[in-house]
Amino acid sequence: MNFLRRSLVGLFLLSVTLGLLAVAGASFWGAVEERMNREAGSRPARERVAGVNVVVLEPGRAVPVMTGFGEVLSERTLDIRAAVGGRIVELSEAFTEGGSVEAGELLARIDPVNAEAALENARTDVAEAEAELADAERALVLARDDQAAAERQAELRAQALVRQESLRERGVGSAAAVEEAQLAAASADQAVLSKRQAVASAQSRVDVGRNGVSRANIALANAERDLADHEIRASFSGTLADVAVVEGGLVAANELMASLIDPDALEVSFRLSTAQYARLLGEDGRLIPAAMQVRLDVSGLDLVAEGRLDRVSGAVGEGQTGRVIYADLTESAGFRPGDFVTVSIEEPALEGVAVVPATAVDAAGTVLVLNAEERLELAQVEVLRRQGDEIIIRAEGHAGALIVAERSPLVGPGIRARALGDAAPAAAPAEPTREELVELSPERRAKLIAFIEANNRMPAEAKERVLAQLSQDRVPAETVERIESRMGG
Repeated sequence: MNFLRRSLVGLFLLSVTLGLLAVAGASFWGAVEERMNREAGSRPARERVAGVNVVVLEPGRAVPVMTGFGEVLSERTLDIRAAVGGRIVELSEAFTEGGSVEAGELLARIDPVNAEAALENARTDVAEAEAELADAERALVLARDDQAAAERQAELRAQALVRQESLRERGVGSAAAVEEAQLAAASADQAVLSKRQAVASAQSRVDVGRNGVSRANIALANAERDLADHEIRASFSGTLADVAVVEGGLVAANELMASLIDPDALEVSFRLSTAQYARLLGEDGRLIPAAMQVRLDVSGLDLVAEGRLDRVSGAVGEGQTGRVIYADLTESAGFRPGDFVTVSIEEPALEGVAVVPATAVDAAGTVLVLNAEERLELAQVEVLRRQGDEIIIRAEGHAGALIVAERSPLVGPGIRARALGDAAPAAAPAEPTREELVELSPERRAKLIAFIEANNRMPAEAKERVLAQLSQDRVPAETVERIESRMGG
């Protein structure tokens, strides 16, 4: 019986304990719900204000820069070839890859023995031809003198004939004497004719001799030129490349020995699209001599050269588009033919445009403008050029407007925003805000004062300040709300 009675008493006490715990839990949960409901209702929702970086649209004058890629070329490149075949007996020390040579400098000499022998033979032939010509001229002089003597003798014979005829007419001479005189005159005339033929033959011999001298001189000139061809000299000052011979080696006629490049006469060629090319045409439809800059990145150190557009290719290659442009380089220090360079061309200046960051304009050509009510709105602009991280736009009617410099999914039309950055307008001095004041009933005021006085963790200065506020007729609502939240109801 004692065991049963004690068991029942234990069950009763356990039931009472569980009931008290349930009541306490229900009271605690009700208090928490009441506080949460009161705090949620006391805090009104506020509109979110986004901070955005802005820039000012300032229409003005801008010079677009067109970018392309090209290759450096040499305006003067000469293939050095052997005019004759043979063995190289002399080679200049500068005849190496990258060697610098001056105009007229001897680069190489091919064995000239045969050419020198041919030259001596040609000179001998000239001497023989000149001697033959001199002999022919002397024979011509003698033939003319002989002709003159025959003519004088013929004149004497003719005078003798006249005299014999005169004597016969006077009856002094005989007919036989006259006939003899006539035969002598005819023989003299025949002799003159023979002498004239001899002079003509001598003149022909002189002409042949002169032709022989001319042919000999031509052969001599050819021999001298052949000998000169054994010496290879630089046509202009430059740098050697693609050297393919050594001293003592054999070369064939017209064999390529090296290439001579003028490093000071460089140009750059690059391809542009048809639209880009059209922007570089003047009013006359010709390519304008626009200024340009060539840049070569060499291990972080940029080589820069200035130049101007010169000409455009005469035709478009098969299967290609656009235009190939050639530009002269005014300064080419450090550049070499074959360098792959970046080309920046200054286009004609644009008026009434603005330069903005590329992130400020979307694919549809719109920007976000911050209006006077500090809200964002869409505005359409005309995109003229895209160059690197900047865009040149024409924004008519939006001069001086603030636009968002960096678009993101968090900002859009209608959102309230706050301007940030250097272009943001200076903030106006803030007006003092008037706190909301409420009147307290005596019971509520006494309850708040008792809670503050009982709070031992609160600093004395703060406690005095709060008690001073609670003693006034109207108390700040924020202070009352903060104290009641700590009281838990």
